Amino acid sequence: GAPVAAKGRNLMVEGRPRLVAVEGDITRLDVEVLVTAANSRLAGGGGVDGAVHRAAGPELLAACRDIGGCPTGEARITPGFKLEARYVVHAVGPVWRGGHAGEAELLAGCYRHALDLARARDAASIAFPAISTGIYGYPLGAAAAVAVGTVAAYLEANETRMERVVFSCFGREVHEVYANALAALPGRAGPSI
Repeated sequence: GAPVAAKGRNLMVEGRPRLVAVEGDITRLDVEVLVTAANSRLAGGGGVDGAVHRAAGPELLAACRDIGGCPTGEARITPGFKLEARYVVHAVGPVWRGGHAGEAELLAGCYRHALDLARARDAASIAFPAISTGIYGYPLGAAAAVAVGTVAAYLEANETRMERVVFSCFGREVHEVYANALAALPGRAGPSI
């Protein structure tokens, strides 16, 4: 089904919001887990995935080859290699086909799988790009609503050490859309950066 609406509990840690939107380069963020928008072959590519692979070094592609691929709506994890992040989660988002081909459920699945993988490693911080909004064509506002709603609902429903979830936004427009989606969460207090 569609992402569950957040109720506003558990979205703050020590007076700070657990979910924030930041503008900039995801590969430079100080987080334990960095999520990349991967293709189903986990073969690297353009956009954020290309940047992550370049920053992590050739060992990342070798580790992805060993995994052998990932279905749309799921995620796989590798070490971070040369990145600050200890781990890279490779999330395979859906190609936008008009909104009636299960895209929202598949996109939500990416976020849940990534959070499950981070939680299994007891991570306290994770950064997500705007999955599926590049060449896969997912409308930015709709993608932000799924991302923010899914993550907020996950944090409310699961015991986790996760103190900080960063939505890493490439460009001012993307940041504005994600900041607005965060501001619309119930119980939301505090600005994004």
